[in-house]
Amino acid sequence: MSFDFSFPLGLKNLQARAKLVAEKGVQDFGCFDDSWINGYSKEFSKVLASEGWIGMTWPIKHGGGGRPGIERIVVAEEMMKVGAPISASWIADRQMGPAIYSYGTNDQQQRFLPEMLQGESTWCIGMSEPNSGSDLASLQTFAKKEGDIYIVNGQKIWTSIAAISDYCYLIVRTSNEGPPHKGLSELVVPMDLEGIEVRPIVDAVGNSHFCEIFFTDVKVSADNLIGQENNAFSQTMSQLEHERGGIDRLMSNWLLFERACEVADKEDPIVRQEIAALETGYRIGRVLVYKGALGQAPAGFSAGTKCFCTEHEQRVANFASKILGLSSIAGNQLQMGIAYAPAYTIQGGTSDVMRNILGERVLGLPREPRVK
Repeated sequence: MSFDFSFPLGLKNLQARAKLVAEKGVQDFGCFDDSWINGYSKEFSKVLASEGWIGMTWPIKHGGGGRPGIERIVVAEEMMKVGAPISASWIADRQMGPAIYSYGTNDQQQRFLPEMLQGESTWCIGMSEPNSGSDLASLQTFAKKEGDIYIVNGQKIWTSIAAISDYCYLIVRTSNEGPPHKGLSELVVPMDLEGIEVRPIVDAVGNSHFCEIFFTDVKVSADNLIGQENNAFSQTMSQLEHERGGIDRLMSNWLLFERACEVADKEDPIVRQEIAALETGYRIGRVLVYKGALGQAPAGFSAGTKCFCTEHEQRVANFASKILGLSSIAGNQLQMGIAYAPAYTIQGGTSDVMRNILGERVLGLPREPRVK
């Protein structure tokens, strides 16, 4: 008895079509390492929309394709393998659309979802703050309700693609009463409102997709509250399930791995073993992502998928650095792919946090008692 991991014909055809569209996208709009976050092209997002590849898994009644999650993964994998620029629609497709059709009103769904599906709007997520990274419940950006508006004051940081986004899906505090995870709410904030200042953060390798956002007396319509006021913590945790277990957490430096393999001395048995170990790691990560997309993973296991996949990406970077040697700092793309690698296990939740989630929420292990 053997295991058959090959795709059925329908998925093979979809994979072939996605590969063709991705390669044409690179030809027309450029190739990008870590393309789900660095590859911005609204023109290519409109191509994806014309193929029905934005909102593939969303319910049909909300304008989506109603297709199984594995199909979205197959398409995304082909995009990232060649570096096709998918970031203009990636966050909206992955996270914001599902949040709005799950918790938003009919009016909000009609206002925001069609533009996402057409590749017309780009979204960012306002979660982390200078003193509230992994401990999201401690955030302090405050939205005070006055009549039919919220007045927002505060700061967000590490907000990917905020400088080029049309909307920010903003997590705010609307009450200071009760435990920290209470009193949180979610607002859709148009990025052209008065009082919003965006400052791109240029990191060590020259990326500028991370941003700070400052909110000073920003007036947001109360009609843009998603879900229940003061009760958004569970909504945000649901979002993170979408964010952590995707193929983007495995494929960010796939092109770097290919470049290293092209010049590696495959006659060296140690090099061959290292390549084999990384190929095996990629396949394990792929199975974890697929199981999540197929609904076969335990609840909360996206934390395990993210932990394994992003640590794999760091191993890829270490291998590439060793193989490419001095040439790895001779060009911006190689330098970026190698030097940026520590960020993989930090952004979206650190590996230590992911292991805590696995232990407590998936395995049901007791918390270690605090030392007084």
